Amino acid sequence: QVRIVESGGGLVHPGGSLRLSCAASGIIFTDYAMGWYRQAPQKERELVAHISEDGERTHYEDFVKGRFTISRDNAANTMDLQMNNLEPEDTAVYYCCAVHKLALDDYWGQGTQVTVSS
Repeated sequence: QVRIVESGGGLVHPGGSLRLSCAASGIIFTDYAMGWYRQAPQKERELVAHISEDGERTHYEDFVKGRFTISRDNAANTMDLQMNNLEPEDTAVYYCCAVHKLALDDYWGQGTQVTVSS
């Protein structure tokens, strides 16, 4: 059974930091690229960042470049998103996604809420 579980969300003031974590089980973790998406109220889900299967390649959307850092630990089957200098516009539900390297399948977590507010 595949499980993708996010954690680490919460309420933070503007300028603050949060670290999201994603734990995967039931898959061969190194066969999957991993990504973070987010969905704000009344908006479509959007990509935030992704990382290759071996962790060597990363991609960030422009709106998080220089503020967020994606990483993964293939020994622990986990992926993290370090979020610094958070802005109210970062408020959203953040989702972890695992995408097979051959695009055979993909798996999503249930999401974790991030709220940036004073």
